[in-house]
Amino acid sequence: MTSTSIGCLIRDLRVALSWSQGRLADELCRVSGHSTATREDVSRWERGKRTPGPYWLAHLATVLEVPLHVLEDAKMDRRTFVTSLAATAVAPVVTADLIREGFDAALHGGPDTEAWLDRLARYGADYMTAGAAQIQQRVAHDLVVIQQQLESPVMWGVAAKLMTLFAKTFPGADGAKAVTWYRRAAIAADRSEDNETRVWVRGRAAIALGYEGAALPVADLFAEQATQIEDKPSIGRLNAVMGKAHVAALRGDDNRATELLYEGKRLFDRAGSDDVASSDYAVPFWRMNVFMSLLLARHGAERNAIVARETAMEYLPATLPRFRTHLEMHHGLMMVRSGDRKGGVAYAEEALNALPPEKHSLTLRMLLGEIRDS
Repeated sequence: MTSTSIGCLIRDLRVALSWSQGRLADELCRVSGHSTATREDVSRWERGKRTPGPYWLAHLATVLEVPLHVLEDAKMDRRTFVTSLAATAVAPVVTADLIREGFDAALHGGPDTEAWLDRLARYGADYMTAGAAQIQQRVAHDLVVIQQQLESPVMWGVAAKLMTLFAKTFPGADGAKAVTWYRRAAIAADRSEDNETRVWVRGRAAIALGYEGAALPVADLFAEQATQIEDKPSIGRLNAVMGKAHVAALRGDDNRATELLYEGKRLFDRAGSDDVASSDYAVPFWRMNVFMSLLLARHGAERNAIVARETAMEYLPATLPRFRTHLEMHHGLMMVRSGDRKGGVAYAEEALNALPPEKHSLTLRMLLGEIRDS
C-alpha cells in the first residue's frame, strides 16, 4: 500500500463521523492545542499527496476514535501485509513444530483448496463452543501456513475469513489487535474478488464490534462499506445492519437504532438461516434474537427485550451454554437500565460465574464491564 491507503482510511473514518474536512481540522487543532491543522492539510492526506507524521497520526487516532496502531498499520505495503501475518500470529504459539510447518508449506505446498474450505467450516462450528484461547492458537497456526499459499483469489478469501476469526479472539477494546486484524481481513477479502466474502468479512467485523460496544466509528465504517458493496440480501449484510443498529443504540440515537432494527428484521426474513445451525457463518432465528435482545436492552425497550430474550432461550441449542449466559447478562443490563444497578450487576456476575471458566469469552467479559459501567 501507499500513503493513499492511510488517506482512504482517514477519509472513511471522517465520513463515518459525518464530519467535513474542515471539522476534522478543527478537532485536530482542539486536541493538539495548536491551530496549525487546516482543511487543506486534511485534503492532502486523504488524496495521498502528503502522509501525516507521527505527531499528527497520534492526534488523528484520538479524534477519529481509533487506536494509533490502526493508522500506522494502514501505511504498510503489500509485502509488509503478507509477512506481518506471521509476525503477529506466531507470537502466542512459538514452537518448533509451528516454524517447521510454515517452512514445509513454503517448500512443498500446504493443504489444497478443498481442505482449507473444510477447515473453515469446522472453525465455523468450533467457534460457537470452544474458548477464545484455543481458537486463537489454532487459527494462528493456520495463518502461518496459509500465507505461503496466497496465490489465488479463493485462497485470499479463505485467509480473509481466518483473519476475521482471529480478530474475534481479541477484545474489541484492544483495538491495536482486534481492529487491525479486521482491517487486514477486509483487505484480504477484497483480493478474493468475491463480493459475498467482502460483505461477510465487513459485516462480521461490524456486528462483533457493535455487539461488544468497541471502536464504534470503525464498526460503523465496516457496516457502511459492507452495505455499499452490493444490495443483495445476505448474512454479511444482515450482520452489518445489526452492527450499525448497536452503534446507534450505544450513541443514544434510539430512532436510528429502531429504524435499523426493522431493516435487520426484513433482511433476516430474506437471508437468515433456515435451521438452528451452530456455525459462526449462520444467523438462525435464535441468534437473530440474541442480537435483538442486547440491542433492545441497550435501547431501554424492556418489554420487547424480554420477548427477544425468551424467544432466543426457547430456540437456543442446548449445546451452546455460552450464548445462554449472554442472554442472562442481557437481563442484568436491562435491570441496570431500569434503575436496579446493584441487582443487575449481581445478576450478570452470577450468570457469568455459573459458566465454566473455559467457556468464558472476551465478549462476555466486555459485556460485564458495560453492565458495571452503566
